[in-house]
Amino acid sequence: MQNKIEPAYRHLSKDKVMSFLIQKFKDKIEWGNRYNSNYALSIANLIIEQQISFKAAITVKKRFSELIINKTNNEIINIPDNKLQSIGISFKKTEYIKNVFNFFKMKSIDFEQKSNKEVIDYLVTIKGVGEWTAQMFLIFNLFRQDVFSPKDLALINSIKKNYSLDVVGKIEIERLTKKWTPYNSIACLLLWESVENQVFYNKVN
Repeated sequence: MQNKIEPAYRHLSKDKVMSFLIQKFKDKIEWGNRYNSNYALSIANLIIEQQISFKAAITVKKRFSELIINKTNNEIINIPDNKLQSIGISFKKTEYIKNVFNFFKMKSIDFEQKSNKEVIDYLVTIKGVGEWTAQMFLIFNLFRQDVFSPKDLALINSIKKNYSLDVVGKIEIERLTKKWTPYNSIACLLLWESVENQVFYNKVN
């Protein structure tokens, strides 16, 4: 994915905050590290990530990966709910994960031929998959380069700290994402890296 990231860095570096984050994190960004050719499994991992911290998500996803190793999608569907819950997946998320595997068992789709909006509209028909999950799928599984998730709290907090803003509402998001277009996804990668490492532009300048 490096060939896609380099042009993005050149464009984003016109923004002084992004330029700082690129200098700090360009060697740490790994856009392809969450890709999975098994769409159901990719979305299941995104469901695990919903509303929990980075560190907690890594721990639970590791346990999930160990639990399902060498299992087919059908075998994953048949894992007892209490076994999934025992590794830190909530009752609701267990239901949602199985919804996803059942959905892809019945349907096949060529996402590459669909627009971002079409992909989101399609995926949110699955109970347990909301707009945030669909947006993350666009970024990490389809490698769409111009996606921003305005309801991602980590992104909003990163913007607040990096741009010294008390409030990040629709106007502020539109102003920034317009500046970052057509590379909002890469801007997100940098902002996540910033908040995860607690390294912010306004604290060093």
